[in-house]
Amino acid sequence: MKIALDAMGGDRSPSAEVEGAILAAKEHNVEIILVGDEKILQAEIKKHGAFDLPISIFHASQRVEMHESPASVLRRKRDSSIIIATNLVKEEKASAVVSAGHTGATMASALFILGPMKGVDRPAIATILPTVQGVAIMLDVGANVDCKPEHLFQFAVMGHAYAVKVLHKDNPRIGLLSIGEEDTKGNILTKETFKHLKDSPLNFIGNVEGRDVYTGNADVIVCDGFIGNVALKISEGVAETIGKLLADEIEKSFFGKIGYLLMKSAFSSFKKRVDYAEYGGAPLLGVNGICIICHGRSSPRAIKNAITMAIELTRLQTINFVQKDIAELMSYYRRDNN
Repeated sequence: MKIALDAMGGDRSPSAEVEGAILAAKEHNVEIILVGDEKILQAEIKKHGAFDLPISIFHASQRVEMHESPASVLRRKRDSSIIIATNLVKEEKASAVVSAGHTGATMASALFILGPMKGVDRPAIATILPTVQGVAIMLDVGANVDCKPEHLFQFAVMGHAYAVKVLHKDNPRIGLLSIGEEDTKGNILTKETFKHLKDSPLNFIGNVEGRDVYTGNADVIVCDGFIGNVALKISEGVAETIGKLLADEIEKSFFGKIGYLLMKSAFSSFKKRVDYAEYGGAPLLGVNGICIICHGRSSPRAIKNAITMAIELTRLQTINFVQKDIAELMSYYRRDNN
């Protein structure tokens, strides 16, 4: 098994990517292919003295800047690190691609190079969220701003497959993110999607509100990419703000510092549960290949965990499982529309 890593994409590239690859190679003994400027990457590897690890370099002369449009990247930067890394998966020279670079370019590369799964109109970015009952998966969180009911239905099916295969949920509860629990609440998109999910064999529990996302009452939370991305970014901001506010309060008094020392392990556990770096990245579900999209400011630990996720999804043959569910369950949506 080999994992292709876009080493030139993230805010901290290539140092974070190279260090993350080193951590992953040591932990899993799986070959990591660093894709990017060969001279720069060789210098980074030399800095860490990591010549004895299963890490190789595949040269890419171009890198994608954040201001560039995905369409222009596909047309003009065919030798960019993300295009080359995705092509390695297409050519079966790598089992998965991992990138902390331009999200739009990463999605476009996966869609046009790997292609969509049969029966999938819109791939979706799925993110793992911590809940009071464990973890849940929310999709889409940014790939599709404008959606139709059939797209949300596909997201539900892909989320169901992922929850069964990867999260080991026997009968995952599917919730539709809306502004109220009642069947009549929501916009045209959610109301129409509600009908199809209710009539499907999925374990659909109905609408869930924003406050229910982290309760764990739903194992799969379905929404369009606009709502999902806003919800995700707000969650990240709240977690960071709580951490800063706690730190400020602790520093204000002697007893606050004593209390922190007594609860240090609890605070560390809490931080670990809400830190995005623990989950590494978010899989792009619905394409013919494993593609993990990471946060732009991913740390080496986040990159390592994203590679770990790519390895796990490969070993579990997640793509085949998702494709099987799409083939079986999308027939219910088509039947309802006939």
